[in-house]
Amino acid sequence: MENKKSHKKSFRIYLSIVAVLLLLQVVAWSSRSLSDAYIDYIFPIWVNTYGRITGLFPFSVGEWMIVAGILVVLAAVVLGCSLLISACRHSEKYCRGVKGYFGFFAWTLLAVFAIMTLNCTMIYHGSTFSEKYFGEEEAQEQTTQERTEELLRIYNDIVRHCNELSEVMERDDSGAVVYSGGVDSRGNAVDMEDKAIDVMQSLGKRYDQLDGYYPRPKAMFFSDFMCQMYMCGYYFPFSMEANYNDVMYIMEKPATMCHELAHIRGYIYEDEANFIAFLACVESDDSTFQYAGYLSVLNYVANDLYKTRLADPDSYAAAREAVHPLQVLQQVQEDNIFVTEEQWERINGKAVVNTETVDSVSDTLTNASLKLNGVSDGMISYNRVVELLLQWYGEKEEF
Repeated sequence: MENKKSHKKSFRIYLSIVAVLLLLQVVAWSSRSLSDAYIDYIFPIWVNTYGRITGLFPFSVGEWMIVAGILVVLAAVVLGCSLLISACRHSEKYCRGVKGYFGFFAWTLLAVFAIMTLNCTMIYHGSTFSEKYFGEEEAQEQTTQERTEELLRIYNDIVRHCNELSEVMERDDSGAVVYSGGVDSRGNAVDMEDKAIDVMQSLGKRYDQLDGYYPRPKAMFFSDFMCQMYMCGYYFPFSMEANYNDVMYIMEKPATMCHELAHIRGYIYEDEANFIAFLACVESDDSTFQYAGYLSVLNYVANDLYKTRLADPDSYAAAREAVHPLQVLQQVQEDNIFVTEEQWERINGKAVVNTETVDSVSDTLTNASLKLNGVSDGMISYNRVVELLLQWYGEKEEF
């Protein structure tokens, strides 16, 4: 009798938590001001407490939580199948044990739902970076040619910086960029991870939401698998960590670290994290970070111009006559890679599942996740960093 009362009480508590989380979901989707208040006053608490605790570990806690989660799900599937296949052959003790495990599994699912609500859904519906710091964008009537000319000027500025910075990079005998460390704002020698924190905190002096504590970015243990997904980094809401792919080429790392750290400060949209990472890198005092910042947006701008050329070749041709695009140096092209050929050969040579399949599944899941959180165009949203660049460059007097 006592056991039944305990189960009923536990079930009521469970339903009460579900109700609260559903209410928070409704609040997030329906009220931007309440989402903003959550981001400003509540979300930093998780970063400054839970994030500091997981930050004590030298490895990615979130990565291994994912592994543990997969094992928990597999165990539930196996136990469930065992009962369905031979329900009458199990002892009462075994059945109670399985029932207890599924109780644990239900609470685990609730914990996942709670974390995703608090550390993802609530911050997906806050004000954007541009809304908060650039103000309302004035509606400007622009022809395709005018926009293309403006974008070509931005492209030229990015290419010019890339060309110049590529020539001052420290390199090894093979020509690959090496990073011997930098200096933070206090004059201390730091490695790349701590420099990423430093440049983000420096940016936070101008954009207050970016100010505050940052956990140290962590390399992923399963970086080879990350490469197969064509993923540079990952923000783990389960552990409040910024993780990066340690196998990708070095010039991908500075902007990726800053991108993931931007998520830690409540900027969950990928285009905004891309832009914040660009801004943190190019405004830093470190030439490697500056180069990485300009490289991080070079392809986005080039792809936008390419799409314009296909959609409206006449306007594109006229824009090119007015603004001649600069030539990208061969060295920049060699530095603007995701993974070296040698690493790809090693990864594909030992892969259990081929890279094409992994990438396809990863894209499908990422698209689904973004759309469930209100990002209607899914992964295409990454490309919207170009619009932020247009807005930012538009506010500069000269470039």
